[in-house]
Amino acid sequence: MSETDSAQVKRAPAPPAAPRRPAPAGPLAGRWRWVAIALLLAAACYAPFQLVPFHVFQLTMVLVYAVALLGLNLLVGHAGQISLGHGAFFAVGAYTTAILLDHWDGMPYPVTLPLAAGVAFLLGLAFGVPAMRLRGLYLALVTLAMAIFLAPLLKRFEELTGGSMGLTLAKPAPPAWSGLAPDQWLYFLTLVVAVAAFLLAHSLLRSRVGRALHALRDNEIAAEVMGVRLSSYKTLAFAWSAMFAGAAGCVYTWVIGFVSPDSFTVNLSITMLAGLVVGGLGTLFGPLLGALFVMFVPSISQDINDAAPGVIFGLLIIAVMYVAPTGLAGLAERLIKKIPRKE
Repeated sequence: MSETDSAQVKRAPAPPAAPRRPAPAGPLAGRWRWVAIALLLAAACYAPFQLVPFHVFQLTMVLVYAVALLGLNLLVGHAGQISLGHGAFFAVGAYTTAILLDHWDGMPYPVTLPLAAGVAFLLGLAFGVPAMRLRGLYLALVTLAMAIFLAPLLKRFEELTGGSMGLTLAKPAPPAWSGLAPDQWLYFLTLVVAVAAFLLAHSLLRSRVGRALHALRDNEIAAEVMGVRLSSYKTLAFAWSAMFAGAAGCVYTWVIGFVSPDSFTVNLSITMLAGLVVGGLGTLFGPLLGALFVMFVPSISQDINDAAPGVIFGLLIIAVMYVAPTGLAGLAERLIKKIPRKE
């Protein structure tokens, strides 16, 4: 063999390696996600039979806030818009339900749910029209102003809203065939509404609408070039967000049996936004984790220090965001990805 032939043999490329079998992360992750949801639902149905009434009430309020944060997540996490007035839409749903039940005797409780959600949807649609021309800090200030002036406005219409004293209402009573205690019945009513809200939001985000909202969030110019109507989707994002908040406000009235302007101050809107950021923007379980934060962290802060609960609350937010910059849901996803998988 000549030297030239020998050199060619040495320089001959090695045969290509067999392609590695891709890890089944996508389908497996989706399958395990549904398994986790099924287990979570099973635990949710089992919990009220094992807990004392006060803890059942706390879980009920977690579900109420989860529905409200689901709408805020749709607006902030998926559409990329900012809102500091989500508590105002929550209040609109609560007061719509309270007024219907207080002024119309015999009004069925289930009828108030679509009515409260519809009123909040129309208000969000009306608010979204001027807001679609704003962004960033300007939009945040406008939404904050809505949350600030709502409570004084409710106090001025005393004959309708009860003024500063609010409205006291009867809670839905469990039917005799259910065999449930009142707190358990309210819990399961709220659970049904929460599951329906999550399914509706999931279907919405997997449709063409969801893809348009994500395009709007990532790059408005590119979305407009691709044919996304920015004004329409920005307005609808506010309307859908308000609809979920209105439905949550309706269930809040069922559970509490009382509404007053002092229950819907600007602090509620800020706490909701903080809870969603801590839970995880744009994630499936972010609203639920954020609802746990909204429900339990203020009370924990109060127990730690009665004199300065706000300081403890702020420090807890800073600590969580330092450990999990993408929220608790993002932290859980990162930890799951680190689990070794079998090839």
